[in-house]
Amino acid sequence: MLHVVLPGNIDDPAAPSGGNTYDRRVCQGLSAAGWSVNELAVPGAWPRPGTAGRAALAGALAALPDDALVLLDGLVACAAPDIVVPEAGRLRLVVLVHLPLGDETGLAPDEAAALDALERRTLGAATAVIATSAWSGRRLVEHHGLPAARVHVAAPGVDPAPLATGTPDGSRLLCVAAVTPRKGQDVLVEALATITDAPWSCVCVGGLDRAPDYVERLRRLVEKYAVDDRVRLVGPRTGDDLAASYAAADLLVLASHTETYGMVVTEALSRGIPVVATAVAGVPEAIGHAPDGGLPGMLVPPADPAALAAALRRWLGEPATRHRLRSAARDRRATLHGWDATSKTIADVLRPWRTG
Repeated sequence: MLHVVLPGNIDDPAAPSGGNTYDRRVCQGLSAAGWSVNELAVPGAWPRPGTAGRAALAGALAALPDDALVLLDGLVACAAPDIVVPEAGRLRLVVLVHLPLGDETGLAPDEAAALDALERRTLGAATAVIATSAWSGRRLVEHHGLPAARVHVAAPGVDPAPLATGTPDGSRLLCVAAVTPRKGQDVLVEALATITDAPWSCVCVGGLDRAPDYVERLRRLVEKYAVDDRVRLVGPRTGDDLAASYAAADLLVLASHTETYGMVVTEALSRGIPVVATAVAGVPEAIGHAPDGGLPGMLVPPADPAALAAALRRWLGEPATRHRLRSAARDRRATLHGWDATSKTIADVLRPWRTG
């Protein structure tokens, strides 16, 4: 039996996230591979869940039998070493880290340091740690001083998808990301405001409830630059609605300040859609290369509206560039791996401690 500790909102369609998608697909993949999976969804606004959430986590772990194998989402576990570490002596704890807690954008230095210290204690007590990109694996080893042999990488998979047809002028831009400071939609709007002489529209898909102050600031920015008829914040989309957003897009744009991997990057590439994104953390890993070495998009520095605008202007104004990037994206599409590979990697990490 594998017990998996998950955020309570894992299946909430109003709060889609790459981490939740990853957790759900891994649970499904392990079950399909013959593992008995017991899901323990713990309520609370993790990593700051409040008293009720912490009590729920403590109760869930305390109820497990000795020697139980437990896979914990790091969002739930990493900020609660006082609950998790005492259980490490009797449970086999494997922690899955989507993003190191202290790397979240917008944290005050003292808060980031406090989260770092909590996470370091939790991961130091874990039997094994799973990171979701090679970059994040290196980050955990170097930042927390973890033995490299205890840190494993299981990159996200992606589902096959129909090829997006695209439009001749490439004017339909798409950003898929929760509207939070880390995702940099304000940088994107600043960039777009400097190229209003070019034909473009931009649909921003993503939850609007995680950072209300940032969302309000973003709306004011859109109005300030008079691009409210061209930039649309449409909220979260999942399933067929999200697929339709990709199908209608010419280019994915991601202006994140940090990104452990960037699952939306491979979701776009699985449709042959090129990507313009910031060269941060695991994003270059997600973009990868076509078999001939071609880059299926453009990488720009973070927090640099001028560099992002220049890349977008090239995309919009140079038919040869659009053709080259679309060709590379379609070739890269054939090299992507599915979720079965992700689940197999995690199963291989867990197997030495599996008892039934």
